[in-house]
Amino acid sequence: MNALLVYPQCPDSYWSFRHALSFQGKRAAQPPLGLLTVAALLPASWDRRLVDTNVEPLKEADLVWADVVLLSGMLIQRDPLLSIVRRCRARGVRTVVGGPISSSLTPDELEADHIVIGEAEGLVAALARDIERGVAQPVYCAAERPSMEQSPLPDLSLVRMKRYGTMTVQYSRGCPFNCEFCNIVEIYGRRPRTKAVAQVLAELDQLCAAGWRGPVFIVDDNFIGNKVRVRELLSALIEWQREHQYLFRFITEASLNLADDEELLHAMRDAGFASVFLGIETPSEASLAAANKLQNTRRDMLASIARIQSFGMEVMGGFILGFDTDSEDVFERLVQFIQKSAIPIAMVGLLQAIPNTRLFQRLSREGRVLDTGGGNNTSCELNFRPHMNADRLIEGYRFVLRRIYSGDAYFERVREYLSRCRPHYGAHFSLANVRALFFSLMRQGVIGKARLSYWKFLLAALTRYRDCFGAAMTMAVMGYHFQVVTEQIVSAEPS
Repeated sequence: MNALLVYPQCPDSYWSFRHALSFQGKRAAQPPLGLLTVAALLPASWDRRLVDTNVEPLKEADLVWADVVLLSGMLIQRDPLLSIVRRCRARGVRTVVGGPISSSLTPDELEADHIVIGEAEGLVAALARDIERGVAQPVYCAAERPSMEQSPLPDLSLVRMKRYGTMTVQYSRGCPFNCEFCNIVEIYGRRPRTKAVAQVLAELDQLCAAGWRGPVFIVDDNFIGNKVRVRELLSALIEWQREHQYLFRFITEASLNLADDEELLHAMRDAGFASVFLGIETPSEASLAAANKLQNTRRDMLASIARIQSFGMEVMGGFILGFDTDSEDVFERLVQFIQKSAIPIAMVGLLQAIPNTRLFQRLSREGRVLDTGGGNNTSCELNFRPHMNADRLIEGYRFVLRRIYSGDAYFERVREYLSRCRPHYGAHFSLANVRALFFSLMRQGVIGKARLSYWKFLLAALTRYRDCFGAAMTMAVMGYHFQVVTEQIVSAEPS
């Protein structure tokens, strides 16, 4: 049986990092870890190929070879995924769709021959057996959430690592919090499940043996969701890093209450964590409470962010506009908060009502849902009727983006971040880094719209931040991506 695993293209957005990755000759941020895990779960007798359409085209020869095409994706990838499904069906190739998108759309909307709803570890064996026998069912739905210890090593033989900016490892699934707008709890539950420490170390060993020497993104939705287990992992990671001369720089996602746990902060720093993404959402306490983001309330969020940064970790922040309780002053307040926080990479988006979330259910009861949405919170397309005038909300959103990603504002945040963290990554000599520096000088320093801000920052990097020059230039390149995408958003014609 020939199994072709296909990952649909992700649209250009803040999350794609596409314009920054091109400086180093990379094509995508990370490989599709879910499909690599599914590949490892398939029968050993099956031949497998992977086509990640973010780094290479899906060719007709691939479809001729395939007996079955397995696709996975998120809601934001719906249109390219459906295009591939229709292309396969036109050729008579059987299709299977799984991943988070199958929990957001109905089987009829996905149009595939077979739909997998839930986590793969408990479903793939039965699916593969039924496909071989010609008796596969239209829908396979997980009866329970499996133990993470059932998850195999992902099949890295299917990817060309040099095409990606980071490699990925998953330690846990689920989150103990219950934010109204988030679908993580609906898909993975509120009781975080973790892999055994030995599994994670085996994945790092596999990356090391395959020659990977770049950053590793631990893709958990909340890395510290199970603090008891994560302490055990961090102790082992510290030892592994010491034995391997701190081979990897780790990136992950966590909740803001990380700032309250000094022991965890010390351990993450000692294990080589350089960046952490936090869902901060809004400076409005009323909006946080209404969205049940209670872990961010009753605290000085700026002080919490600064505390995490003081342990040498860059904080990346997620922010949302469009809550029912947002008032007219939220736009200026958000700009000021982001500037004071020294968060260079601020992922600001419009609220999306994702199907099957508590937010979607509430807005449906109120008659305010317009459609299932596209999953892209930077598209300026709302899938519900907000309390604030919709045109005013979109106008305010674009105002925020123009302000925070102006050259002066962005580099001001980077300078403050460098002062707080003094990061020491990215400075080693490599052809990729030399290439990135050259393209940065040309695209940002010669033809960029923010040339003056860029050269002022470069001078500061060469004088005040010489000890972290590599990190400084990495942030400069990242700023290019955000400025390009911001320009696309603010100049787009209203839909």
